[in-house]
Amino acid sequence: MVAMAGGVSGRTDPFPGPAPVPRARVKRFLRGTEEKVPRAVAPRLRWHLKNLGNREKSAAEKAARWEPLLPEEPGFLEVEPGEDSARISQAEIARAVDIGSASKHFELRLEQFGPYRLDYTRTGRFLLLGGHRGHVAALDWAQRRLLSEFNVMEPVRAISWLHCESLLAVAQRRCLHVYDSQGLEIHVVRSFQNILHLQFLPYHFLLAAGSSLGLLHFLDVSVGREVATLRTRSGPACAMAQDPATALIHLGHANGTVSLWTPNAAEPVARLLANRGAVRAIAVHGSARLMATSGLDRKIRIFDLRTFGVLQEWGVPIGAAHLDFSQRGLLAAACGDLVQIYPKLESGSPPLGPFLQHRTPNPPRGLRFCPFQDVLGAGHGLGFTSILVPGSGEPNVDGLEQNPLRSRRQRQEWEVKALLEKIPAELLTPDPALLARVDTAGLEQKHQERVQRLVRPKSAQKQPKI
Repeated sequence: MVAMAGGVSGRTDPFPGPAPVPRARVKRFLRGTEEKVPRAVAPRLRWHLKNLGNREKSAAEKAARWEPLLPEEPGFLEVEPGEDSARISQAEIARAVDIGSASKHFELRLEQFGPYRLDYTRTGRFLLLGGHRGHVAALDWAQRRLLSEFNVMEPVRAISWLHCESLLAVAQRRCLHVYDSQGLEIHVVRSFQNILHLQFLPYHFLLAAGSSLGLLHFLDVSVGREVATLRTRSGPACAMAQDPATALIHLGHANGTVSLWTPNAAEPVARLLANRGAVRAIAVHGSARLMATSGLDRKIRIFDLRTFGVLQEWGVPIGAAHLDFSQRGLLAAACGDLVQIYPKLESGSPPLGPFLQHRTPNPPRGLRFCPFQDVLGAGHGLGFTSILVPGSGEPNVDGLEQNPLRSRRQRQEWEVKALLEKIPAELLTPDPALLARVDTAGLEQKHQERVQRLVRPKSAQKQPKI
């Protein structure tokens, strides 16, 4: 059929069909690598695998085609020629932005129970604060609404939200406690003792905990069962982070090494020498496959997790005690009481310096970028500070994945769907693309074994009678 140009002029369309999409743009949305289906696969399974591949290609092409139509654009910071953006204060940024964005810059004075650690939910709507002297507060920070506030009457060493804002984990002096959003104690995990670091893996419903005894625990929060307890053999972890792309746990040790762990292996899947002194902080950018480390040698190093090679390296006046990557690749470092934000790391020479910096009342004990917001949270000895960082958050939200404006009914439906799609802990691997590939060698071997069983040897054949 000949395509007509709107059916008005009657002339033939010189460019029939949809406009082509550049291959480079489509490749960013593809997951895994394209692989041919072996002949040894059964016809029905072969058809199913081809159908899955075609659906994945179609979804990636649609996502690449609709990307220019996204309604929101990332923020930016523009200065006059010859002006240093690092000298711009938060007050000047708050005066230049709209009223809604300016209200996101605030400071909570909590001098009695600090220093404070913090954590944001994956939607970026809820904030969790934990003071070293036992104060725990959960709040909807965007609407300035307090969910709960209580005191556990013992030191708080680490805090973390679980799969949603209705459950939170608090590592206290003796063991790990789980509370709901109203402050009621749900569970006490007495086998998790002397916990220093907490990381939650959302797609696996696993809570990873590093202890001062040199142990790494994994807890399946969907069933309340301990999955694994691993001995790191390198002493207590100085820093801990997770890779959002592979769900590997990165541990920084006092000997300057960083080890990568999964719950289904007794030994680390990888180990590399990151710093010449003890590792103080680790941050991982999942989409770019980058890892940032800082140590007592007063160096910040950027590693490529695909080759474990050093991409960039630069010095700081004081060793950064905390690091964190934003959704758009900005790196925040807490050097003493000075919080420095570095621009998106490009290939080549390291950045000449931070493009933003802010001095907090006390050295931060926690540093987190808020998802989908241009906000950096810092917890310190005198409370909590919310810092405006233009261009740090992802402007367009996937409502089917994480919806900040979801209702209680939508959250319940999302929770049931997430539980049904939970990835087992046994499938954790450094290369997630392996799970989508067909075991060609195994299928060929099974096919050969089946052929050998069907074909009888000559010695077993009947001899004709004379």
